[in-house]
Amino acid sequence: MLQEILALPIEDKIFYAVLVFSWTVYIWEAYLAYRQRKIYRTTTHVPTELGKIMDLETFEKSRVYQLDKSNFGFWSGLYSEAEGTLILLLGGIPFLWKMSGILTARFGFGPEYEITQSLVFLMLATLFSALTGLPWSLYNTFVIEEKHGFNQQTLGFFLKDALKKFAVTQCILLPVTSLLLYIIKIGGDYFFIYAWLFTLIVSLILVTIYADYIAPLFDKFTPLPDGELKSEIESMAKSIYFPLTKIYVVEGSKRSSHSNAYFYGFFKNKRIVLFDTLLEDYSPLNKSGEKEPGTGEENEAAVNESKSKPKNKKQGCSNPEVLAVLGHELGHWKLGHTVKNIVISQMNSFLCFFLFAVLIGRKELFMAFGFHDTQPTLIGLMIIFQFIFSPYNELLSFCLTVLSRRFEFQADAFARNMGRSSELYSALIKLNKDNLGFPVADWLFSMWHYSHPPLLERLRALTGPKQD
Repeated sequence: MLQEILALPIEDKIFYAVLVFSWTVYIWEAYLAYRQRKIYRTTTHVPTELGKIMDLETFEKSRVYQLDKSNFGFWSGLYSEAEGTLILLLGGIPFLWKMSGILTARFGFGPEYEITQSLVFLMLATLFSALTGLPWSLYNTFVIEEKHGFNQQTLGFFLKDALKKFAVTQCILLPVTSLLLYIIKIGGDYFFIYAWLFTLIVSLILVTIYADYIAPLFDKFTPLPDGELKSEIESMAKSIYFPLTKIYVVEGSKRSSHSNAYFYGFFKNKRIVLFDTLLEDYSPLNKSGEKEPGTGEENEAAVNESKSKPKNKKQGCSNPEVLAVLGHELGHWKLGHTVKNIVISQMNSFLCFFLFAVLIGRKELFMAFGFHDTQPTLIGLMIIFQFIFSPYNELLSFCLTVLSRRFEFQADAFARNMGRSSELYSALIKLNKDNLGFPVADWLFSMWHYSHPPLLERLRALTGPKQD
């Protein structure tokens, strides 16, 4: 067997190595998920150390929710892996490239218009991905999330939102890809430098305009009303010289009762965004009584409100707890975590473009995936970044997960040093309950997947000796 493998042409070795590694990663991930599902199935009583943190009812709800999510993840992951394997074995990528060439030819564009054909290929590929992923997304939203009281969307809202996301994605993806391909074509021997600089500029622009121009296409953003919370946030930001310019509340309750908060912007133009579900005094999920008449979608959402509204407790955090959560988020900024992540990301991007420049001329890479007579640049990007770099990407992802956990502990310590330890302690418990997070994790699953430390570890760190 070994001799037969060694006797294979180099392109066949590359192809089968990609398949073997892909399934190896899937089996590893499935094993980790199995270990965690075993925790969900066997841990049916609240551990002693959690007795003062979580009641039995919430513990059971979170256990069942996470078990359902894990089971769903197993089947969706198996389908995704099988689909990807079949696409490679049946020559789906060269077939789609050929079809895109036929379509462009009908409009008078021959093979010399490679960028035009690449954009058609990209549109068809993303459309295929959207259609095959739609049933899984529908099941996750209207079965899993609906069952556990998180979904706030109607079917009409969901489908309209999916179409809007697809359209916005194409409006960004196609022009950016065409410019990137053009830069690679005309960049000469040092095209990788220009390509990297272009992607850096695009990423900075997108980060800058996302919350102002892209996110409002999907969700309603309103300024946080004047009052105690706004004054306290502004005062806290000023105390650490955070250049805050605006504070928004996003209507996340239209989609889900999950909560979040983040900041964005560069230099002296920072904004904070709070999900309405994070704010105890602001969340519509806490409001009882009749709502004002609205559109059909709004009325249908109102009907769904009763089933998602938390029982015997309020959704979200009190104002002091919100300030503690923001203290944690601002800690990421003050400690330079955001800049460090950007630097790491761009170093990785530069390395990948450099290696791409080294490998793009290797015909056997294209032949391995069914391209014997042509070497399209877009296909080269796909082959090298998605398949050839897979082992490196897995290692990098693990290292970034470890780094992220370290950053989370540091941000918690920053909030603690601001005198908000007890408020962050209670906020973490509330957010864990609101999102039905399960506080018990398998150590190997946690080490590989958790970008945030488990709840108990964070709570212990908040109440333990202060770290320098």
